Amino acid sequence: MTMKIVHRPPSVSDTERPVPRWAMRLAYALPLLLLPACLWRLPFALHFTMGQEAQEGSLPAYWLSIPYVLGLSVLTEVIALLTIGLVRGWGEVAPAWIPLIGGRRVRPMAAVVPAVLGGLILTFLFTAVPLGDGRDLTLYGVVDSVGYSNGVWEALATACVTPIAAWGPITIALAIAYYRRRRTAVAVAG
Repeated sequence: MTMKIVHRPPSVSDTERPVPRWAMRLAYALPLLLLPACLWRLPFALHFTMGQEAQEGSLPAYWLSIPYVLGLSVLTEVIALLTIGLVRGWGEVAPAWIPLIGGRRVRPMAAVVPAVLGGLILTFLFTAVPLGDGRDLTLYGVVDSVGYSNGVWEALATACVTPIAAWGPITIALAIAYYRRRRTAVAVAG
């Protein structure tokens, strides 16, 4: 007897209206897309420069760098996991364990506005912004503004960090899909 493995997206029976398959896949893929950047960042906490030619005196003390780098990586993943709320029921009705709002319906704009604003900020932060004088301001800055001891380190940094540029546009796309789905559900209910 041969078993056939069927890959299906997670159940969406907890949402009022069906979630587009692309939105479900994108929401669940986002934390995995950001994971290489989070893992690439971790050695910096212990002052391993990952092939970067460090500037003299640019590395903070260990007691500062470890919590900063770990906190930044954890915060990145937590925020990415929150975008799953745009495709799941807990993005429509607040979980009961949340004080004050638990069990209440989430107004569509209460989720859409922060998601779109966050997506715009992320798009600005993680993409090159032209300064007008021929230079680019890359606020994430690790690949373009730092020298590397060899091309392998630079290629690794590029491969790990480049996907983070998609974070903002993906968040905006998920917020728009959420708004369209919820607006339709509100119109049908009203």
